[in-house]
Amino acid sequence: MKSPAQRHYERVSAELAAASAAPGGSLAGASAYELMLAKLATDRRRLKAIQSIERKIDVKRAELLPEYVDYVAGALSGGRGAQDDVLTTVMIWRVDAGDFAGALDIARYALAHRMTLPDQYDRPLATAIAEEFAQAALAAFKLGDTFDAGQLAEVMTLTESADMHDQVRAKLHKALGKALQDADRTAALDHLRRALQLDERAGVKQDIARLETELSDAAGAKAGRK
Repeated sequence: MKSPAQRHYERVSAELAAASAAPGGSLAGASAYELMLAKLATDRRRLKAIQSIERKIDVKRAELLPEYVDYVAGALSGGRGAQDDVLTTVMIWRVDAGDFAGALDIARYALAHRMTLPDQYDRPLATAIAEEFAQAALAAFKLGDTFDAGQLAEVMTLTESADMHDQVRAKLHKALGKALQDADRTAALDHLRRALQLDERAGVKQDIARLETELSDAAGAKAGRK
């Protein structure tokens, strides 16, 4: 475990390195960044050697991600928008590990500065953020769990101007629609209908029919009380 002094040094070093590069520039050569890149390469090799997806996620959550907390905090605090493969990779890992608030902290910064993901992800940054959050939410719903609708709404706002496949955006609308169906059925229905417009195979027709019936019944009951 790192001492408070070590953590402070790591955060300040990351902040200074991030501040040294101009927006859109490169952090290559900055010692704090190069050290974390080397660590990232080592951690990727470790993860590649693990076959179980569940085990990979556990390792990210419990062992790897805590080692990047101070670097991320410093980079976000001092950053001026230079490309940072460490930040964008940690963002994806945080989604994998269920740290959605932490992932959004990085996503706001990365999208504002038009960053890219490392080559192995083979997707634009905005597409990855939208799809990763949507998939995480839909997986939670399948297990009977909930997902923060506010986080999904923020992802939608952050990525609304990005060009991406309709199926990905449909998945995000589906996730938000499902997240809202208990709190705001009208808004939920709007998102589910939009998902269907974007992708006929979005798998939302039954949800749409159910919400339409619920809203119709509620409107009839309200009218009957007048």
